[in-house]
Amino acid sequence: MGRPFRRKTVKIVIATHNPGKLREIREILAGQEILSAEEAGFFDDVEETGKTFLENARLKAQAAMKATGLPALADDSGLCVEALGGAPGVYSARYSGGGAAENRKKLLKSLNGVENRRAYFACAVCLAFPDGSELTAEGKTCGQILTGERGTGGFGYDSLFLSDDLGVAFAEAGEGEKNAVSHRGRALRALAEKL
Repeated sequence: MGRPFRRKTVKIVIATHNPGKLREIREILAGQEILSAEEAGFFDDVEETGKTFLENARLKAQAAMKATGLPALADDSGLCVEALGGAPGVYSARYSGGGAAENRKKLLKSLNGVENRRAYFACAVCLAFPDGSELTAEGKTCGQILTGERGTGGFGYDSLFLSDDLGVAFAEAGEGEKNAVSHRGRALRALAEKL
């Protein structure tokens, strides 16, 4: 017999300070009571020292859960480019040492003149519970890197990622369309099934 809270709405702290990620998670996990890190009083910036997306997600979820005493969900995700040997990977958010615009510029520069532009977004999510248990899931979505930015939506590398599923850049897709096929959407839906 599973734990009783699995049959009802769970109050979950989302261990991110990224408003784009929080919005996506709220939409995908609409059946749960979602608290932002700020609403739960969690303001720490957890250092991502893991070697994998799952290790980083676990570090953040554990830190938020311990600080708030509530179940905490964290994700770690990134862009993996074939021609760059999987880079930027777990370093996606800090690829250039600057912000998102600088990361995109560096990526375009790194792929200048490169024919193979195949890439995928990967995401790992970890939901840590105060009793020491956890649920994890992973998701992936494939596409290719454009030669220039397209669209005004999304965040991060969305304006450079041409989705195989949608045939448009993530930044050109509506939020619902993107969430239906995104790495984070797939990971969160897999996690929701386990709840």
